[in-house]
Amino acid sequence: MITRIPALLIASFLIASFSKAEFKAGAVVVDVTPPKLPVLVNGGMLSRYVEKINTRVNARALALSDDKETAVIVVVDSCMMGRALLDEAKAEAASKTGIPADKMLISATHAHSAPSSMGCLGTDADPTYVPFLKAKLVEAISEAKAALKPARIGFGKIDAAEYTALRQWIRRPDRLAEDPFGNLSVRANMHAGRVWDDVTGEAGPEDPDLAMISIQTVDGKPLAALGNFSMHYFGDKDISADYFGLFCEGVKQRLAKDANFVALMSHGCSGDIYRRDYTITEEQWKAGTGGLTIQQYADALADLAVKSISDVHYETDVPVVMAEQRLHMKYRTPNKQTLEWAQRVMAEAGDRPQRTPTEVYAKEQILLHELQETDVVVQALRLGDIGIATTPCETYAVTGLKVKAASPLKHNIVIELANGGDGYIPPPEQHPFGGYNTWPARSAGLEVSAEPRIAQAAISLLEKVSGKERKPWLLSEGKAAAVIKQLKPAAYWRLNEFNGPTATDSSDNERHASYEPGITFYLEGPKSADFCQASEKNRAAHFVGGRLVSELTSGDYTVSAWIWNGMPNEGRDVAGWFVSADHGHGLSKVGEHLGIGGKSGNTGRLIFLQGNDKTKVVAGETEIPRWQWQHVALVRMKNSIKVYLNGKLEIASTLTLSRNNSVPLFIGGRSDNSANWEGRLDEVAIFPRALTTEELSKLTTSSTH
Repeated sequence: MITRIPALLIASFLIASFSKAEFKAGAVVVDVTPPKLPVLVNGGMLSRYVEKINTRVNARALALSDDKETAVIVVVDSCMMGRALLDEAKAEAASKTGIPADKMLISATHAHSAPSSMGCLGTDADPTYVPFLKAKLVEAISEAKAALKPARIGFGKIDAAEYTALRQWIRRPDRLAEDPFGNLSVRANMHAGRVWDDVTGEAGPEDPDLAMISIQTVDGKPLAALGNFSMHYFGDKDISADYFGLFCEGVKQRLAKDANFVALMSHGCSGDIYRRDYTITEEQWKAGTGGLTIQQYADALADLAVKSISDVHYETDVPVVMAEQRLHMKYRTPNKQTLEWAQRVMAEAGDRPQRTPTEVYAKEQILLHELQETDVVVQALRLGDIGIATTPCETYAVTGLKVKAASPLKHNIVIELANGGDGYIPPPEQHPFGGYNTWPARSAGLEVSAEPRIAQAAISLLEKVSGKERKPWLLSEGKAAAVIKQLKPAAYWRLNEFNGPTATDSSDNERHASYEPGITFYLEGPKSADFCQASEKNRAAHFVGGRLVSELTSGDYTVSAWIWNGMPNEGRDVAGWFVSADHGHGLSKVGEHLGIGGKSGNTGRLIFLQGNDKTKVVAGETEIPRWQWQHVALVRMKNSIKVYLNGKLEIASTLTLSRNNSVPLFIGGRSDNSANWEGRLDEVAIFPRALTTEELSKLTTSSTH
């Protein structure tokens, strides 16, 4: 018997068959080592020439095609490359290959030991090297296209947290540093964590993912591998490709002896990242990854990279879709007084090279004044279910995390310093903290809104190339979060936002709170295994003098919070206040304030104060260690309060006065802004009643994390 197949089904099958994309890939390595020495090398504050070659520097190109669209990725061993140079190279390559210029992604590895192709701080672009590099970029794109062949692609990812860390740390409010303009403005800066007594904690999260896009021929032979990792640079001597080049060679040795195989290492969002882990002592670090040579470091990463793709699933039906957007941006130009200061400094310096940071930044003010504005390039590339987004800047890890979290595609990487070298772009909330990543210069001169504009452009482009809407980002809810919600809080702020100004209420009551300026976001929070699901990390806000503001009604209440004190216990008179229920214009007789005592008394212990007479402070007995998560519950009844630390009663005191009206509730500081909290807070819940001992026992399962 002959079975008749409906005509519509046959048509659907034929359309599906013909719509399959034949994925192709081609990869090449082009040597871009300068033929003429010495050559200018940038990456430092002042100008320097280098006349020796330690390792060759290369441009590694990867062409990708689905027969409808061809895109090319080029990763260059360079500190930074300016947009004008790259636009010229793309235009020439487009004329030669027929690939549109907006389908070309060219990024720098950010090696600080590579020839200078872009002026930055005290170093100019090397005039001989720039035209040489441009010609080599055109060559790399042309050869990669010529090498296209049928291929298949897969994605792997592995945790490499041991090899990267946060280098941007928050300084104590009484330990500000001076900027090149003579102002005590530096509240946060790179590598401040080396002196623990000066700091309160890291300024943001790290991104530990080592991601690998693995490409093979259709018969399973390794063809190319594109890595992406967030670690600034290792540091090497002479002309060198740094760990990026060594990693590429290491992956090649492990995956394929074939001379045609190409490994690439793109730079993940690493503006505030380095390999030195300041959360441990220098001795501990050197006993671990800090004791590795650059070769050992690259080899360790190569081992992880190969492991990450050992069992990936490969696809051959892979659409290639790329989109680009150019954003017009303003520079943060000097005011009249600053410009006059800069002109005076440079007049005294004359024509000689800059010799001090003050001279360097004086010249940068003059340059920004001349430039005024610029355009930056943002791109997104889809390779099947893999998304690649770009930023043209030295981008903080948190920005890469927020782009990846919102992407509609299953697998994602973010490549920074792509299609330009437009300097640091701290999130807006970190601009007031200062540091050289905010000092106006070509290396950090874009408008304060640059980071959210670039991040949103990248996410929008990922939506465009995927044809899907961005994912709404929500932290998963683990058993501890569920317990808090079961106890029916009036408000529950998990403090897991990527940015302010709103702290979302995770209860059903929609009592959202407001973040004040002086807070940074998305640090690791307490007890991830309890507050989240699977392997997701819990997230917390770090308070840098700002507060969370809501309202507290009259009557009994309970405040439950996880606290992480960043101040040394004897760093100031009061280590910090973290809960305050009072009018917002000073201390009243009925205000209620909870904090940790400092050098004026009750050092490191919980303290409670009603009113404004500091002689009436009552305190607990347990000294709270710095930089450790603790659970605290303040239970307020009509005529008394109790304070619990990790489930155990620490303070019990009567209240002399009753409060009969609603008042502002401040989390992370006192109502008069005295000794505001310096450190992290998380999982803050407000209950409209005094919780029972049994209910309190459900809020914590262990004392520390």
